[in-house]
Amino acid sequence: MTTLVTPAPVRTETPPTRPRTGNRIGRVLGYLAMVVASVAVLLPFYWMVVSSLKTNNEVFTIPVTWLPSKPQWEHYVDIWTRSDLTTWLGNTVLLSVVVTFLQVLTGSFAAYGFSKIRFPGRDALFLLYIGTLAVPWQSYMIPQFVLLSKFHLSDTLWSIIAIQAFGAIGVFLMKQFYESIPDELVDAARIDGMSEFGIYRRIMLPLSTPALASLALLTLVNTWNDFLGPLLYLRSSNLWTIQLGLRTFISQYSAEYALIMTGSVLSVLPIVVIFLLGQRYFVEGVATTGLKG
Repeated sequence: MTTLVTPAPVRTETPPTRPRTGNRIGRVLGYLAMVVASVAVLLPFYWMVVSSLKTNNEVFTIPVTWLPSKPQWEHYVDIWTRSDLTTWLGNTVLLSVVVTFLQVLTGSFAAYGFSKIRFPGRDALFLLYIGTLAVPWQSYMIPQFVLLSKFHLSDTLWSIIAIQAFGAIGVFLMKQFYESIPDELVDAARIDGMSEFGIYRRIMLPLSTPALASLALLTLVNTWNDFLGPLLYLRSSNLWTIQLGLRTFISQYSAEYALIMTGSVLSVLPIVVIFLLGQRYFVEGVATTGLKG
């Protein structure tokens, strides 16, 4: 009896694929473009910091000197004695913290209602509320000012808190994040007898830390850099924020370029530090917002 032997298949090794030259060139060009964009964004900040350490004559010398010949560290002492910087920073910190807390609280609470509670007209009401983002503030700025003046809130810090305690952008951001949380988790909590306030406080808030950090950071930066609102409502010098104070300082010391740059550095530095500390949560919150669970 003859046995047929099947020959073993011949293995052919596929040579390792090499990245295409075109992809590599595109990646290098992309990195170069990001480096150029980063330099273009950071260069004004670098020039501002360096100018704060120069003398007034060195600030606008031609050609531009990118390093001070002798750092003038005393500018960071003189700015406190020649201006009311302590009051300006104190008012700005107070407004930023209070407004940020209120916007995070009201925005997250309203977003929970729009995303997890079913009631008639919910979607229409949400669209109407979000539609206010398309209305420029300049269109209702005067009626708002008259209304706050009738309530005797003008020329008080309460006026800034009242107009910025609620924000549609915060409700939209938090609603998009809450929709990524499964409804089954909320329904199970309701079956267990937990109230809506308990679900919001014990379930939704702990799960939404990245989104809350993103909203807090955006609100803090916006409130800190706000100029037009304090300009309209805060007329007393003891209520000025850092933006109003710097404008007055520039008008009084228009030739003190180095001191002006010093004040600008001190006004930007707290926001830069806060952003660097919270950038991980900010990126995570933006990346996860809108993803369905």
